[in-house]
Amino acid sequence: LLIIEMSDPATTQPKKKPFKKSMYRGYELDQLLELNKEQLVKLMKSRQRRRFAHGISAKYDRLTKKLIKAVKETPYGEKPKPVRTHLRNCIVVPEMVGSVVECYGGKYWNAIEVKADMIGHYLA
Repeated sequence: LLIIEMSDPATTQPKKKPFKKSMYRGYELDQLLELNKEQLVKLMKSRQRRRFAHGISAKYDRLTKKLIKAVKETPYGEKPKPVRTHLRNCIVVPEMVGSVVECYGGKYWNAIEVKADMIGHYLA
């Protein structure tokens, strides 16, 4: 006699993919948040380094502070309240990750959810 054990497909669970950590230039998000501004700028591409070298005006810092405040005031498990801005040319820094920005494109407010993959890129 040949006995074959067959597993029921309903009882077997599919394999879960491991959570992929987001990396930027070999650093994880937690490590990027610990870096100071100068160390972070050294990791960025040349166009972004040049922009930071010429100086970032206070309006970009105000936007970052508003985004951090919106994230802190959000209850756990919900998306933060969007912050409206006209600053499409703002470079995404690690402090902005996890927030929602509504960026004005000339006619409409475009909602942008800032993710870790967007670090070093322009907002819109």
